[in-house]
Amino acid sequence: MSVFSKAAVPVLVTASLISGCATHSDGSAPLNQRTWPVCSLLGGLLGGGLGAIESSAWAAGGGVAGAIAGGLICYAQDGDEDEDGVFDRRDRCPDTPANTPVSHTGCPLPQYPVADKAAPEPEIITLNDQGSVMFAYDSAELTSSAHSQLQGLMSKLNAPGVTSVKVIGHTDSQGSDAYNQTLSERRASSVAEYLISQGLAPSKVTSQGRGESEPIADNETDAGRAQNRRVELHLN
Repeated sequence: MSVFSKAAVPVLVTASLISGCATHSDGSAPLNQRTWPVCSLLGGLLGGGLGAIESSAWAAGGGVAGAIAGGLICYAQDGDEDEDGVFDRRDRCPDTPANTPVSHTGCPLPQYPVADKAAPEPEIITLNDQGSVMFAYDSAELTSSAHSQLQGLMSKLNAPGVTSVKVIGHTDSQGSDAYNQTLSERRASSVAEYLISQGLAPSKVTSQGRGESEPIADNETDAGRAQNRRVELHLN
């Protein structure tokens, strides 16, 4: 056997054994750069033992060759301890939680929350006592003027794009809060019932009273109170 062949035997055998020890049965590598000193030690012992079989003179050389081969082989193994698909040698974030999308460097990709689609703002049609009176005094009875205004809106309210009509009643501040709340509810209900009588689908209509709680003008003036006595149609 030539001198080169004798020197190569410990290296080749060491490489074969260390490489086999450094991999799992599925081909992945649990040993990586951080454990290469251990591989060098094992390679040195194995290489020295193999060299001693040939002769005592080869024991030292075999040990050195085995240590170098073992260290290099183990260093070359690429494990993936956090199982993110990026080898440990290139993984800059080695402790990534399971099932986290990562970049090519092994670091989590930025996660952007899905923006909620904002609900469209309802179209609001306001009917009040400015210009024409909607209700009889201190009553929920609709006037003839109110009938005309509501009839003029029927084609719009029945449009396919309108899925709901919320009728909201408001009052001015004359009288008690409790009385105005009840009056606003009765007036909203009166408008809703009239719209249904004119052909608007009952499933599209709801009514609600808010009393004097949401003024849009000054209740200290006649003009302001006339604006506050109103019915709003919220179309969605």
